[in-house]
Amino acid sequence: MTSRLTQRGALARGAFVVTTLVSLAVLFAPPSDVPAAPPGVDKVVHLSLFLALALTARWAGVGRQVTAVTLLVYAAVSEVLQGTDLVGRDAELLDWVADATGVLLGVALWAVSARGRPTR
Repeated sequence: MTSRLTQRGALARGAFVVTTLVSLAVLFAPPSDVPAAPPGVDKVVHLSLFLALALTARWAGVGRQVTAVTLLVYAAVSEVLQGTDLVGRDAELLDWVADATGVLLGVALWAVSARGRPTR
């Protein structure tokens, strides 16, 4: 019996789409919809969100380099847009660093987990 993680079908693609939609809601919510939180929690949210994006992208079959580059660009663009009147939030370099850390962790974790899985 094959693991669900070795299958790159509709479930994997659906997980990636849902994670992408969640990221859009989180990253581009208006300031009034962002809950107050202790300092640093937003960095954990950024890291977790981009970790989930990287993992689900790899599960869906997106290549390692495409995943990493695309998500790093997405992170940078989202920060720039957050700093505009369009979104009205603050752009922070440390948010992008948290995003990038999540991307790199996700890609690395997928690579480590793939070593133990049989190839199709």
